[in-house]
Amino acid sequence: MTKEMLLAGFGGQGILFMGKVLAYIGLYDDKQVSWLPSYGPEMRGGTCNCSVCISDDPIGSPLVDEPDTLIVMNQPSFDKFIDKVVPGGIAIIDSALISSKCERTDITCFYVPATALANENDLKGMANIILTGKLIKETGIASIETVRETMKKVIPPRKANLLEANMKAIEIGMAQ
Repeated sequence: MTKEMLLAGFGGQGILFMGKVLAYIGLYDDKQVSWLPSYGPEMRGGTCNCSVCISDDPIGSPLVDEPDTLIVMNQPSFDKFIDKVVPGGIAIIDSALISSKCERTDITCFYVPATALANENDLKGMANIILTGKLIKETGIASIETVRETMKKVIPPRKANLLEANMKAIEIGMAQ
């Protein structure tokens, strides 16, 4: 099993944290993992993306040029990366922020209004975690128990009170 994922959006949307969560999920399950962040000099508000590879075998390169799984959280990222998804791959799109529809018929697209769902459920700023939940559901990459244990590790101690909110966001994403 090898999953090559590309996560993309604006700085400040939690793209790198989402990648960290996915990488730690792989570590928790004793997989080979790479996590490669990439962001412009603008940081917050600038474009940002993150490559994550999870594999049973050693990973040759941490750079994901042709993802089998794409999560996009803004229009520029959709425009830039949707055509890079390998045939048979999936794209998970925050439809609250992206109005475009994918015209490709060789990939499966999921339109999740993650930002709106986060706001409606008093989870402001957790649209990224809702999309992570959708990715977990569609790829079967981890069990809910693995996700909970991973969240305990990646949520900083000063934000430990947000564990249940993050788990609620995962569950909302998995329900989409």
